[in-house]
Amino acid sequence: MSMDLRCYCVTSGTSRATVHTAAVAAAAGCGMVQVRAKEATAAELFELACAVAEAVHRANPNTMVLIDDRADIAYAARLAGAPVAGVHLGQDDLPATAARDLLGQDAIIGLTTGTLELIQAAQTNIGVIDYLGAGPYRTTPTKDSGRPPLGVDGYPALVEASQLPVVAIGDITADDAEALAQTGVAGLALVRGIMHAPDPAAVVKRVLAAF
Repeated sequence: MSMDLRCYCVTSGTSRATVHTAAVAAAAGCGMVQVRAKEATAAELFELACAVAEAVHRANPNTMVLIDDRADIAYAARLAGAPVAGVHLGQDDLPATAARDLLGQDAIIGLTTGTLELIQAAQTNIGVIDYLGAGPYRTTPTKDSGRPPLGVDGYPALVEASQLPVVAIGDITADDAEALAQTGVAGLALVRGIMHAPDPAAVVKRVLAAF
């Protein structure tokens, strides 16, 4: 399945504004939307996932919607007919092989990394995982990974060590796009950079232009 990872929106919040902003980003050309709501219950995440997937699909049928962490929610949403493409897994979530067994061969599965060791370990799952997230780019208030920030200089070595496409994440803004695009990453994941932007569509277009 072909993925456009250049501009990757990670949602925050569970309100109507969350759904709306995700759809605006998709309409502007954002290739991936990850539904992330760490504090939500399973029921809330399921409802949000279906709402975002439907809105994004209406805005841009080519944009793929993934669910953060929860392969079971992705499975349930797909079963319910929502246009959910797959899941993005953290290091402590269901193993990628189990998520693949659950979601099937056509699903997109991403995995969070951020160190050379984690990138190298992920290479044993080529054919199971489709892309890698790598961060944090800089320290971020939305997620404490416990890993030191990579900065621009941290990405070329990770990209070189990976046969899978690498997406940078971690408090990235549109101003960072040009420098990061030069490191060889396949794309940039933005959380607050899109979700809190006065003009999310303009941010998406700036990121795409950097690639």
